[in-house]
Amino acid sequence: MSSQAPRPHHHHAAVIFDMDGVIVDSEPRHERAFREVFDELGYGEFHGVHFPDYYGRSDRALWVDFIERHRPPQPLETLIRLKEDRLLSLLDRDQPLFPGLVELVEGLSGVTRLAVASGSSHPVIRAVLRMRDLHRHFPVVVSSQDVARGKPEPDIFLLAASRLGVDPADCVVIEDSAAGVTAARAAGMRVIAITNSLPADRLRHATAIVDDYGSLVRLLSGR
Repeated sequence: MSSQAPRPHHHHAAVIFDMDGVIVDSEPRHERAFREVFDELGYGEFHGVHFPDYYGRSDRALWVDFIERHRPPQPLETLIRLKEDRLLSLLDRDQPLFPGLVELVEGLSGVTRLAVASGSSHPVIRAVLRMRDLHRHFPVVVSSQDVARGKPEPDIFLLAASRLGVDPADCVVIEDSAAGVTAARAAGMRVIAITNSLPADRLRHATAIVDDYGSLVRLLSGR
């Protein structure tokens, strides 16, 4: 575990999970889905997208920038659907939950309230939470589709706290992206960043940084 940041206080009323890069190893699959669609549309060699810039952000944000750059004939909603369908196929094939994640969620669900707050769409979130019946542990699920402003704005985390009936200051967020850490801090929440997608130096504005789920368990339990 990194010692670059202070430990969060372990008394919390709720834990809010980001999904992509935290629950499921989906960032490489998001990128593959985008690249396959870019290839089919004829932009494979010059799409101009730097994918890490969009970690934690919605597909819509990436497609809006893509449309501004390339002016493709397809409407935004068509592009969103093409990529989402490709991603769902990859997730269904691979079932790429992170090792240790299921045990972490099962352990937490008996002692604290849990939510998912994800930049992904509801269909993608539902597909992931069907894996290992994870949905039964998350009474609150919030998508970027539910808010006007996605990460790095705090809206998605504030809505999750509201639906949980918990004060934002009593929430701990688990994130893997810089945009997500920024959003959680802006919501007034403590945030533990896990280095699944980005190196620790890109996540240094988190309350704490961990490299694995064992360290995450220890932080959340106060050990």
